[in-house]
Amino acid sequence: MYPNEAAAHALQRQLISRRGFLNDVFTGLAGIGLTNLLAADLLGATAHASELSPARQLSHFAPRARRVIQIFCPGAASHMDLWEYKPDLEKFDGTPMPGEENMMSFQGKNGNLMKSPWAFAPAGQCGKPISTILPYLSKHVDDMAFVHSMTSKTNTHGPGCVFMNTGHVTEGFPSAGAWFSFAMGRENDNLPTYVSIPDMRGEPPNGKANWSNGFLPAQHQAIVLANHQAIRNLEIPPGVSPEQDRATRDFAAQLNARHAEDHPGNTELQARMAAYELAARMQLSAPEVTDLAKEPASIHALYGTADANPLKASYANNCLLARRLLERGVRYVNLYCGSRASGVDGLLNWDAHKTLKNDYERHCPIFDQPTAALLTDLKQRGMLDETLVLWTTEFGRMPTHQAGTTGRDHNPDGFTCWMMGAGVKGGTSFGATDPLGRRAELNPVTVWDYYATVLHLLGFNHEKLNFYYNGLDRRLTDVHGFVIKDIVA
Repeated sequence: MYPNEAAAHALQRQLISRRGFLNDVFTGLAGIGLTNLLAADLLGATAHASELSPARQLSHFAPRARRVIQIFCPGAASHMDLWEYKPDLEKFDGTPMPGEENMMSFQGKNGNLMKSPWAFAPAGQCGKPISTILPYLSKHVDDMAFVHSMTSKTNTHGPGCVFMNTGHVTEGFPSAGAWFSFAMGRENDNLPTYVSIPDMRGEPPNGKANWSNGFLPAQHQAIVLANHQAIRNLEIPPGVSPEQDRATRDFAAQLNARHAEDHPGNTELQARMAAYELAARMQLSAPEVTDLAKEPASIHALYGTADANPLKASYANNCLLARRLLERGVRYVNLYCGSRASGVDGLLNWDAHKTLKNDYERHCPIFDQPTAALLTDLKQRGMLDETLVLWTTEFGRMPTHQAGTTGRDHNPDGFTCWMMGAGVKGGTSFGATDPLGRRAELNPVTVWDYYATVLHLLGFNHEKLNFYYNGLDRRLTDVHGFVIKDIVA
């Protein structure tokens, strides 16, 4: 190998010299550091291959539900004005709250106890008392499982919405829909796995963080789609024939495949390629799924899609769109009724600080009939047997009125969420706030418990569905969570 033996010995002495040894150590340590930094790229072909597959099918046991619709009312919808009847609020209306007469909450001092402006009436065969301001939804109580003892870690809308959607109060974590997309993959190659449908009035507090993929591969972020918000760039450009478009996509697919082979660990790049390919396929599928005119007049009447109130009509069309997405293979749909806060509390969402009665008499008619129609439609089509329906909000409200107003302030210490459908024991109520609705008193439930139960119904052990990120095995339920077995059928 070497010109002569002397040169070989000289090189050997150089390699084992003190200077050579230190130089090699330094180079080796730098290499270790570089390997750490590039771990995702170096190991990506192995570690992430299954994550980018169309369907992972990682269920830990037989699932009860195959798809999820999560209806979210941002702004903190009041539990004691909608779902949880509190006779003591009527009895002690106008008196100070015992033990908290001078309490300061999110927006300041609280006044006296304030009963609900609406009566509650028994509904369904189970006789569950529901506010009379929700006449349509009250007809479904025999299929619903109410969790009246929910708690949150924050009393601020942005972090509260993100916490309710991701299990963490800070941004950057995957939403529940992203976790399910990651775990199960897509069912329909021509439609997204996960769709978020924002309200006509705007995005919820903290916006896209509510349906983010977080640290999961980028393909698991929700696609935003709504009846009032058309998908851009779906049409083939003028002057391009279908044959030319197809040939261009085939050529691009070859280039993408070659590039992916050269960069096996770049999941964001691969996800972007997959997104473009999905967009191309959606040129054919999306116009069909969003064409609500194909639905019969009886269905439109059921939902109220032609209502004189444009906000109700828009939400009704979004409810109908959600059903069409679910029946065509979309696995997880976020459906929002309300948006982020505005300069006037309670105008755009359920944040009724000053005029609760006026605010909810504006919001409830928008929410009630279309949501109930969605539940009815799922049931009459036989879809409810495999669809899990969730209703969520970020926290509750105080049983008192805010000083100088007829509204209620934020209350993270007790509120209500419910679920129905596949695997849910209908006509049940779990937990309770105290007699005034101030705090979760009986069987307090965390957001992590709620999602542990959701994952259980989807066939997953919440402690085993994880993703290694930044030195930890991360999961939707963080390091917490218990399945609420009392509401599982």
